[in-house]
Amino acid sequence: MKTNYHTHTNFCDGNSSPEDMVKAAIQKDFDILGFSSHSMYPFSSDWHVSFRDHPLYASEISRLKEKYSDRIKILLGFEADFIQGVCAPDFSRYADFKPDFLIGAVHYVPGENGFFEADGSFTETREKINSVYGGDRKKAVQAYFDFERTMIKTCNFTILAHCDLIRKQNSIKAPDRLFDESESWYKNEIQETAKIIAESGVCVEINTGGMSRGYLDSPYPSEEFLGLLYERNVPITLSSDAHAPDHLDFGFDGAIDLAKKIGYREIQYFDEGKMIARKI
Repeated sequence: MKTNYHTHTNFCDGNSSPEDMVKAAIQKDFDILGFSSHSMYPFSSDWHVSFRDHPLYASEISRLKEKYSDRIKILLGFEADFIQGVCAPDFSRYADFKPDFLIGAVHYVPGENGFFEADGSFTETREKINSVYGGDRKKAVQAYFDFERTMIKTCNFTILAHCDLIRKQNSIKAPDRLFDESESWYKNEIQETAKIIAESGVCVEINTGGMSRGYLDSPYPSEEFLGLLYERNVPITLSSDAHAPDHLDFGFDGAIDLAKKIGYREIQYFDEGKMIARKI
């Protein structure tokens, strides 16, 4: 089985149409392709599916499901943002579109007088942390994980997206490292988050998107974080977070090698409304 559930198109911030992504997936011998356009329904931003386009997006994926049903299984999903009191990855909120699955994600981290984006531009994220968190980077990173844990505990979704996305701010492209991943406070954050993930039963993706876009040389989550998940028997799936056809299976072999190194012998694929384990 070759699968990917984290796929973006020109309905949000991807650069290709859904049909072009399907054609590329067929060429790459995928068995299942799940579409997961960014959504903060019932709101939107310039990189999310617009509020008005949600029905059109769902209709297009349904059309492709039928058109290519003899060559590939296509699933409708959303990468649904969590902003407490505003939007949430919960099937009840997306019932009108009948999604096959939902990916839960934290991108926006609110504070007392604004927010910062965990994977925003390096300059803007640092400026926002200065204004929203008084320049306290540790507090800002802790807030990111706190909001992620709140999402996990309060929402209903299928797959947890890039669970340490904040690591993008430590990119080799960044002007400086936002924080030190070896410090005890950070280790405490990922340990507590791994615990909450395990208690929830949600599946976690190994996400190669930060690699394909040149920000990181390893997937989300980090090897250390993935090890914590393995110790707690958290199921994993493989995702490329593709925004272009060429990236649909970017880094998959290396990601599987990393999972095996940690100790995993199975990854999950999603079909017929449930997660199913397969050996690697």
